[in-house]
Amino acid sequence: MYQLTFSDQSMSELNKLDALEQMPLVDALSAVEPQHPSAELGAFNRDGKTYYRLRVGDYRLYFEVLEEAKNIYCHHILHKHSVVDFAFRMGLPYKEEVEVEQHQTFWKYIASTLRK
Repeated sequence: MYQLTFSDQSMSELNKLDALEQMPLVDALSAVEPQHPSAELGAFNRDGKTYYRLRVGDYRLYFEVLEEAKNIYCHHILHKHSVVDFAFRMGLPYKEEVEVEQHQTFWKYIASTLRK
């Protein structure tokens, strides 16, 4: 069995929700079996680490499996279809306190996709 731990961002996001909204997120993360990943998990590598994305309702949970500690560490809980979620998935720089759209790299990326 794996222990669940949460970053400051993910705990803050959980605390904004009422208990009935929190439970599906925590239940889904608790049900993850790292030895037998399901098809509903997305995975990507960044900075030499493997991160997983789990879709639960209107939210995306981004976490890392720390095998040696038997720990699932939830880095981010982000609302789907948000700019912050997009920036995180694409590896774009962002700060949650600042609008991502104001960062020049974001608009360069958007413009580059339109030229193709």
